[in-house]
Amino acid sequence: MNIHSTMVAPHDSEKAEAILAAALELFVERGFHGTSVPSVAERAGVAAGTIYHYFASKEALVNALYSRWKGVIGRHIVDSFPATAPLREQFRAVWMGMAEFAIDHPKELAFLEFHHHASYLDDEARAAENRVFEFGVGVVQLAQTAQSLKPAPAALLLEFANGAFLGVFRAALAGRLPLTRETFALAEPCAWEAVRA
Repeated sequence: MNIHSTMVAPHDSEKAEAILAAALELFVERGFHGTSVPSVAERAGVAAGTIYHYFASKEALVNALYSRWKGVIGRHIVDSFPATAPLREQFRAVWMGMAEFAIDHPKELAFLEFHHHASYLDDEARAAENRVFEFGVGVVQLAQTAQSLKPAPAALLLEFANGAFLGVFRAALAGRLPLTRETFALAEPCAWEAVRA
């Protein structure tokens, strides 16, 4: 994702990145509605007016973050997807790919998944969301054609597996489980059993 498409001024990317990093932290801590532009500016170490030099609004700022990280996670999953492997291995690869992302980028995943973004997402952010979702639905439908997954709506099975993953992630963030590859590896067969035919 090119953050410049949602920026007013594309130069001085170091300052823009500081603003994005501060905004990410605050959106995770306080949500979109609980985060103000002055609080982002203070966390980033810039004047409040400086943010508007780079981002037209708080909505533009949150959309830049959302598009960026949905794009990153989408590429992470799609680029490493083992298309020719058996379905069981595909499921494990996607689950563990998500686990790697969660362990490496917990704030970013929390930002993407724990806030209701729909009311302010722009077309680019929605497109990034839809690309990931449509890829997942396509994989599920192919598996259902081979009668390898339960005969439920593909979106339902996808959301069920995603919900299981995010449940483990939330528990890890809350300190009830360790945020480790081993935790996700233990949970993966349970999720598989829930959706397989």
